Amino acid sequence: MCHTLLESERLILRHQQASDTESLVDLWSDPDVTRFLGGPRDRERLRKAFEETAADPDAVQYDLWPVIEKATGKLVGHCGLLDKEVDGRPEIEVTYVLARFAWGKGYATEIAQALKQHAFETLGITRLIALIEPENAASERVAEKIGMRFEQDVIRPGGAVRKVYTVERSSA
Repeated sequence: MCHTLLESERLILRHQQASDTESLVDLWSDPDVTRFLGGPRDRERLRKAFEETAADPDAVQYDLWPVIEKATGKLVGHCGLLDKEVDGRPEIEVTYVLARFAWGKGYATEIAQALKQHAFETLGITRLIALIEPENAASERVAEKIGMRFEQDVIRPGGAVRKVYTVERSSA
């Protein structure tokens, strides 16, 4: 069943359930939210993917999960840890995607800090990265607030340039 993965002061990160589908479709099809994430996604493809995830929420170890605002019970984001390969090296990326109405409240920093702590203390991960679009200053600020530092620019598959921010458990 749906269970909480982690909690912060104001937020809950939990497994996806069927009732999250429309909110997640709205999130990932919003041009402002996805501006630095490759742009809005197709609503029907999103719906199908989210329905599949809700049917088997434990299918993969690293994923994005719904972020729920404790005060309202409202879905405010889709955040988590993702397997990535960067320059031939396996990495774990901390990812934070928040709905427009949740911007400016410090939620991205709060959930990213909780994810970092969970990754290091519970999962035994020793290094996290964030791949950030060069013009996404807000995301860079979040990365810096949780102790990440700029490491290098990389070219991702498809040719997009991303800034790599990193933090290691020993320096966390």
